Amino acid sequence: MIEFVRGELAEITPAYAVVDVNGVGYGLNISLNTYTAIQREKQVKLYVYEAIREDAYVLFGFAKPQERKMFELLISVSGIGANTARVILSEMSLNDLVQVINSDDAKTLKGVKGIGLKTAQRIIIELKDKVLQAGIVDGIDATGSEAPAASAMVGINTEVKEEAVGALTMLGFQAAISNKVVIALLKENPDMPVEQVVKQALKLVK
Repeated sequence: MIEFVRGELAEITPAYAVVDVNGVGYGLNISLNTYTAIQREKQVKLYVYEAIREDAYVLFGFAKPQERKMFELLISVSGIGANTARVILSEMSLNDLVQVINSDDAKTLKGVKGIGLKTAQRIIIELKDKVLQAGIVDGIDATGSEAPAASAMVGINTEVKEEAVGALTMLGFQAAISNKVVIALLKENPDMPVEQVVKQALKLVK
């Protein structure tokens, strides 16, 4: 299983990227959200979803693990294939999609190309609880509240924050709560390494 690829961005279009990893080019289908995030970067890290079929082996790449998780949730819905999920993630930001699902806004979701009213309603019904449980956070926390303002993130090592929250989530703690605890710890001690952040957070998350 390929978890992610990290390397030089060799080629990119709004729907496709090639990442050179030690001389091997990995071709990945991407959304417009990911394209926007990486288009000016020389070195990139893309989280991978492998779509394996009898007649094809296709890789999808995502700039954020939250987007990959949303992609996986979308394709779990009957009638939503990988390409349709990518279209949804291209036409709507992760923030907007989470808000649409949380607010039962089938009308807005129906506006995405290829999504009818019944499919939009099915997505909302099947994913509303799953989105919360998965702790998909990108400007919104898993409770639907606004995430910390940009000023609250000043001085925080975002890479350490993401790794720590990811570790806590894998250990079974809610992502929204873990996110708040990790931010608080890093505000107090910005140079704390990720393993120490996780150890301290384990004493605080409930």
